Amino acid sequence: MRSEEEVNRAVEQYADTVRRICLVHLKNYADTEDIFQTVFVKYLLHNAPFASSEHERAWIIRVTINACRDLLRSVFRRRTVSLEEVAELPAPAQEHREVLRAVQGLPTAYRDVVYLHYYEGYTAPEIAGILGKNVNTIYTRLTRARGLLREALGGEVDG
Repeated sequence: MRSEEEVNRAVEQYADTVRRICLVHLKNYADTEDIFQTVFVKYLLHNAPFASSEHERAWIIRVTINACRDLLRSVFRRRTVSLEEVAELPAPAQEHREVLRAVQGLPTAYRDVVYLHYYEGYTAPEIAGILGKNVNTIYTRLTRARGLLREALGGEVDG
């Protein structure tokens, strides 16, 4: 089990990243907070040392994505409707909301690479390492995701 200082440092360092990943996947603040807690409890209980800070960051991102997917697959989740769908909460500026909705509307594989590339600043080879995929697969997913976003946001299609 990790020390309180280690956990506090990790929460301070990765809180924004975990919350953003959760919001992109779950589209729900309450579920985001649940997964946030789950991720850092897993971090607390994870005994193996990390090779570097990048390894630690990749582990946190992977655990977050997996926890979001587990929640989305749960029977409870499939049989409920979120409050946000019933009555939309106040959201950020219109253009940000539109882009966020377009990203959230992407298939999961594309959403992950778009988030990691554009929001977290990872390169395709780094994303391939985090997700355990081939680098060319990441490039393909980024290209396809850009096309889908272009369509969703009403941009001109090349060619």
